[in-house]
Amino acid sequence: MTRLSAPIFRFNDDRRSLVEEVVRRVTRGRREPQETLGDAIYHEVRRLTATAPSSDELSAWRALARRVGDMTTGELEREVEALARRHAWDVAGNFDPRVYGVATRLMPPVLGALVAPMTTMTSMRRLVDAAALGDRITVEGEISRVHALSELGTVVYVPTHLSNMDSIVFGYALERAGLPPATYGAGKNLFTNPVLSFFMHNLGAYKVDRRLRHALYKDVLKTYSCVLLERGYHSLFFPGGTRSRSGGVERRLKLGLAGTGVEAFVRTTLAGAPQRVFFVPATIAYLVTLEAETLIEDFLHESGKSRYIIEDDESSRWEKVASFSNKLLKHDGGVVVRFGAPLDPFGNPVDDHGDSLGPRGQAVDPRTYITDRRGEVAHDADRDAEYTRQLGDAICRSFADNTVVLATHLVAAAMMNRLRASAGTDDIFTLLRVRQRVPVPRHEVARDVAALRDRVLELDRAGRALLGRSLRAATGDEILGEAIRAWRGAHASTVIEERGGELAIGGAPLVFYYQNRLAAHGVALDVLAPRRADGALS
Repeated sequence: MTRLSAPIFRFNDDRRSLVEEVVRRVTRGRREPQETLGDAIYHEVRRLTATAPSSDELSAWRALARRVGDMTTGELEREVEALARRHAWDVAGNFDPRVYGVATRLMPPVLGALVAPMTTMTSMRRLVDAAALGDRITVEGEISRVHALSELGTVVYVPTHLSNMDSIVFGYALERAGLPPATYGAGKNLFTNPVLSFFMHNLGAYKVDRRLRHALYKDVLKTYSCVLLERGYHSLFFPGGTRSRSGGVERRLKLGLAGTGVEAFVRTTLAGAPQRVFFVPATIAYLVTLEAETLIEDFLHESGKSRYIIEDDESSRWEKVASFSNKLLKHDGGVVVRFGAPLDPFGNPVDDHGDSLGPRGQAVDPRTYITDRRGEVAHDADRDAEYTRQLGDAICRSFADNTVVLATHLVAAAMMNRLRASAGTDDIFTLLRVRQRVPVPRHEVARDVAALRDRVLELDRAGRALLGRSLRAATGDEILGEAIRAWRGAHASTVIEERGGELAIGGAPLVFYYQNRLAAHGVALDVLAPRRADGALS
């Protein structure tokens, strides 16, 4: 199968059938249509009362609320079906091969323009040079295996999520690796920009409206994902749900869409045409992250626990994007996308032939995971939920093992360790409150950085992390210099202040953000780790 013969190229011919299948599944045999409508009315009236109290949409929901009690069962069922159909059409993506052809030709210069806007003609000539862009964005990992699996079944990419630029960067990584394009869910708020909306709408993106909390909408989303997988459409979604507020690698996932992998395999097996589903964990590492200041502020405030959509962060201001982009692509390897080893929907590794492998490397038949006591393939919600939890654990392990450590992560961890030692505490809020400017000689920080690099190199050799290529032979002072140059001008706050051969923390929250990329690996402060009864880190 060539990339241009991937299933997504027939998507538009299949779109109406997809939508109708979703509607049929979420409404067929649905019990208590009045309860379904009541749940939708409750959540929508509550949302719109807070956000759009004078809107026609709120008036329509209130009018429906007044009529529900007088409706017959047939009327209630038709109302549920109409609502499901509206949601399904709103969610449904689109794919235009002509736009894809234009986008693939423009991908290097467009991404380059986003990540490195330059002015001179010489720079513009470099801008359209894909090889030059490739020096800045590294794509690595299990690419050949993913190639093979994309021809044997449906591939689901599940990357880490740090920035609103992730979808653009990951799309470039697929193109660079010669992998077929994928459908993907994107927050509906991202469709407000007309240029981005045009490309997302025509390149397989489907809308996810995180404001909608009622059960019918969630069912439509999950069912849409399941039908896509059953029909062989390669997919992408971020299992962390939203961007990592802390800057750390995700250790807890939202597994609703991941669970559709097992369901799709069960349904196609019952239909007599098993469609294998392969999950490909991937990590995206940035030397600097555009939205770091807003995200870490949100993490450190109570609102970070409940706020899902940040509409006023750095990625919403194009001058910020331009400044960030210009900074990022001045560094070779400023972005690294790494494809991890593929998994089946039950969390098992798979080989190049798509065979699932057990704990001792033996081939296992995935059908045995979905059979009941009589040996028959069957749906079992509790069983499949447990498999999905196992898959989530395997994805998290892959995230940790494929975490690519860059210069800013090492330097931030070294500076945060210095701050912890001087303050005598691991409590991040205490550290942020008492952060006097404690200058440290540059050569001492460089020594700390080199020691941390060596510890990460040991993790690399053990397969538990990955050290950025340029850091392996670099001195501590060279790594320190790369981080300081990357941070300079990238954020409103100064991350590290340098005066007369001494360094001091300028923006402690940002230092905390960047060091969090190493937190799960035991070489940096970890505020997300479980704590013992005495309050210490376990």
